[in-house]
Amino acid sequence: MHAVRPSEIFQDKEVVVVNIGKKGLTEGVLREIENVLRARGVVKVKLLRSFRESTGLSREEVAEILARALSAEVVGVRGFVIALRKERERRRA
Repeated sequence: MHAVRPSEIFQDKEVVVVNIGKKGLTEGVLREIENVLRARGVVKVKLLRSFRESTGLSREEVAEILARALSAEVVGVRGFVIALRKERERRRA
C-alpha cells in the first residue's frame, strides 16, 4: 500500500466511517470494521458520546484495542475518530 499521510485519511470523505455506540466493541462492530479493512484497506472509527460515557477507556486505549483485535495499524487519532489501516489481501488468480 502506498504511503498515506494521516491528514489525508481524516480529510477524505470517501473513507468509510464505522460508529461505535453504547453497545461498545461487539463482535458485530469488529466484524464490520474487519470487512471494511479487507475491502478498502482503511477505515475511520468514530467513538460516539454514548460509548465514551459508558466506558472508562481513553481514545488511545480504544485505538490500541482495535489495532490488536484486527491486526491493523493505527494511522492516527483525531478528536474522537480513530483511523486504521491494514494491508489488503491479494486475491489469487
